[in-house]
Amino acid sequence: MSSSTSGTPVLDPAIAARLKRTADGLVPAIAQQYDTGEVLMLGWMDDEALRRTLTSGRCTYWSRSRREYWVKGDTSGHVQHVKSVALDCDGDTVLVRVDQVGAACHTGDRTCFDAGRLPLDTPEK
Repeated sequence: MSSSTSGTPVLDPAIAARLKRTADGLVPAIAQQYDTGEVLMLGWMDDEALRRTLTSGRCTYWSRSRREYWVKGDTSGHVQHVKSVALDCDGDTVLVRVDQVGAACHTGDRTCFDAGRLPLDTPEK
């Protein structure tokens, strides 16, 4: 962890330099169950949310609708314990491998992708 000249902790500049952010300063963060590979959810992180995730052992996201940070599980009890964090090859997506306690989705489903399967219409081979 690095600190700014004011002593406030900041994201390591070497990590920050690798990030390719959206126009509003965010990167998508995919949460994946560390032992099964199950994709749980997609959230958004800015530099501060990523710094908090890397240093606290709990996933912190930026809520685009509420315009505030939220630590997964603080209100629901459905905590994400961080096992590892990686950037993709382009630096534009974060993969957080977690141990999910309870549901990952705000609907109460295990994952945010349980109810959204789309039909495939592919030619037979």
